Amino acid sequence: MTAQHPDVPAHARGYDRFPGRIGTTARESTRAWPRPKGARPGTPNVVVVILDDMGYSDVAPYGSEIPTPHLTALAERGYRLTNYHTTPVCSPARAAILTGLNPHRAGFASVANSDPGFPNLRLEIDQDVATLPESLRAAGYATYAFGKWHLTRDALMHDGADKSSWPLQRGFDHFYGTLEGLNSFFHPNQLVRDNTPVDRDDWPADYYLTDDLTDDAISQLATLRAQEPDKPFFLYFAHHAMHGPLGAKAEDIAAQRGAYAAGWDEVRRARHARQLELGLFPPQTPLPPSATEPGFDVPAWDGLDADTQDLYARYMEVYAAMVANVDENLGRLLGVIEDLGELDNTIVVFTSDNGGTAEGGPEGTRSYFSRFVHVAGLPQDWEADVARDRDVIGTPRSMVHYPRGWGQVSNTPFRFYKGQTHAGGVRVPFLVSWPAGLPKAADDDGLRRQYQYVTDLTPTLLDLVGVERLATRQGLPTQEIDGVSLRPVLAEPAAASTHPEQYAEFGGSRGFYRDGWKLVSLHTPGRSITAPQWELYHVDEDPNELVDLAAKEPERVAELSAAWEDAAWRNTVFPLGAAFAPGRRPAEKALERPVRLLPSTRRLERYRSSKLTSLRSFEVLAEVLEPGEGVLVAHGDQGGGYALYVEEGVLHLAFNEYGRLHEAPLGAFTTGEVRASFTWLPEFRWRIEVTVDGEARGGLDSVAMLLGMAPFSGIDVGVNRGGPVHWGVYERHGSFRFTGRLAAVTYEPGEHAAYDVAQVAAVEEDVAEYYD
Repeated sequence: MTAQHPDVPAHARGYDRFPGRIGTTARESTRAWPRPKGARPGTPNVVVVILDDMGYSDVAPYGSEIPTPHLTALAERGYRLTNYHTTPVCSPARAAILTGLNPHRAGFASVANSDPGFPNLRLEIDQDVATLPESLRAAGYATYAFGKWHLTRDALMHDGADKSSWPLQRGFDHFYGTLEGLNSFFHPNQLVRDNTPVDRDDWPADYYLTDDLTDDAISQLATLRAQEPDKPFFLYFAHHAMHGPLGAKAEDIAAQRGAYAAGWDEVRRARHARQLELGLFPPQTPLPPSATEPGFDVPAWDGLDADTQDLYARYMEVYAAMVANVDENLGRLLGVIEDLGELDNTIVVFTSDNGGTAEGGPEGTRSYFSRFVHVAGLPQDWEADVARDRDVIGTPRSMVHYPRGWGQVSNTPFRFYKGQTHAGGVRVPFLVSWPAGLPKAADDDGLRRQYQYVTDLTPTLLDLVGVERLATRQGLPTQEIDGVSLRPVLAEPAAASTHPEQYAEFGGSRGFYRDGWKLVSLHTPGRSITAPQWELYHVDEDPNELVDLAAKEPERVAELSAAWEDAAWRNTVFPLGAAFAPGRRPAEKALERPVRLLPSTRRLERYRSSKLTSLRSFEVLAEVLEPGEGVLVAHGDQGGGYALYVEEGVLHLAFNEYGRLHEAPLGAFTTGEVRASFTWLPEFRWRIEVTVDGEARGGLDSVAMLLGMAPFSGIDVGVNRGGPVHWGVYERHGSFRFTGRLAAVTYEPGEHAAYDVAQVAAVEEDVAEYYD
């Protein structure tokens, strides 16, 4: 017992850490309390806003024609980085942002939708890695995350999974958003609040995801200030916008109507001219010619007929409407912080996870999940754009994405797209403002042209707020980080870059930057992954990578390629091609067992649902004990799905074939066992046969199999909670909860399709060819 407590006998317990004096009565004792924990007075708040798949030129401070007044004001208060780089795709960028580690070291060589069994694709942040919110929370911050997470591998997204990689377990006090990499803006397939999925039968007619997320963020901040007036907050807002499928509110689309009739070539030229006026690039910087590389090419707008021009322009109207909505919601959020009197002492960062995308293909799509299929052996006549009335583009009735010509505009003035290591895939906007801590001099234009990288965000923010990164986590020393604070660059326009070199890799494409020079290679099918075709650019003078100096500078190519390989080994980049390797961990076989779903079951998560149906035959058995009307089972949404429902005493099968609806009335029905048998057919198709108590009732002879991420909404029993499979039924009845008595719905997975086995073999062969 310590000397401060002479009256306490040596065998007493529970007093050793008490700083006061203990006697036998309260009168004889001295009160004392632990020193309160918390951030030091005046500690700034932090808001980080990340857009998804938004290219360099899509907001006004970087040359866009889209009005973004709140982002313009943010740029005027703070600083614009013109030479900020990120990763080619989303999960790696998010891992780098939140940890400061290079993405492969963090276990994210690719997106969190595979699991090939290699260390560069663990797809979960390791337990000995400290995240930014964990360090800030330990220093007294309230921590909030909203929107897209996508740092949990898909097999762990369901409610019963290990949640150690979910947001609350990685440092956030509150989370509202989705674990997925994309979502519907009108009928989200599965929102999660904190650690629990949120099931809603019906969504308001005016529901819009970006608005909803912003409402929740505003509510959280207002509540915090009502309860903790001095506690600083970290708010991480990872938008689903601008990822496909694109969707916007009707009034926002109307505001953009006609804005893109001039076409992508003219819009791209105008954006480039504004970028030069803004001083983002030297006046002589040329605009690269429109892409001609196979698979990346963009046709001349003037060569399209008027009807095609009208169709393509409508896609871009939706995209622009989404950008404007993000800006409006940022304004609402920052307006609340200003009303609280805290905007000047709030660090605000705005950026994108990667460049604009070409995933909509050359002509765009009104059936996103049909376009978004990555399986070997698809038939040549696979329909990637189901024709639909163009008036539904961008509305809740469609799942769309724009043609890649608009992706090229998004990345003005750079070449290529999301997924490539050329500038179009990795060079994005970055705005930062903190008037109280980083005031801008009157003669400072706020432009910072130094090279910086996505891993720099965590150390920069920790540096600015004066917080040390956690040294240990769960009893383990934390891994060192790769990023470097860019505070000196913000403070002094002439300061040298704090990040003078950096490797890049995705899907076999590579890049290496050092002191104004960039070595880069483009990997496409048919090229050897072990023999990159290097290009060399002096990007300090040639920022849009037009003049390839590889042939003139072989020694520099050799030097930088050796540096790339050394960095690759230091950062867990090998083995190359891991993201394309087939196979999943054996434990996932448990997800393919038959399952009996009671009516009280929450919607079965998308990936869990897909293991019962994808690339195979399967049967669905609904046991109806008492008659009623409504949905017996639904799986999917307007992007693709199927449903069995009873309306006016008649049983129906609805099959949404990536936006094209097939209906089959199946006769009068009251009670009994309804069995729908899906049998795989050649050419990635199903035959669907429905029986009631063993009696054949009809079905559909041949429909396109739902592949890839379709059906996107998971399985619902006794209701269609997600985006509706059948729009007409939704208009008549909403989610159409079954009014009778439904005992259960049982899924019985059958044999895998022969081409599923062939697909694995084909992928294995493709991977082998990469190493030729």
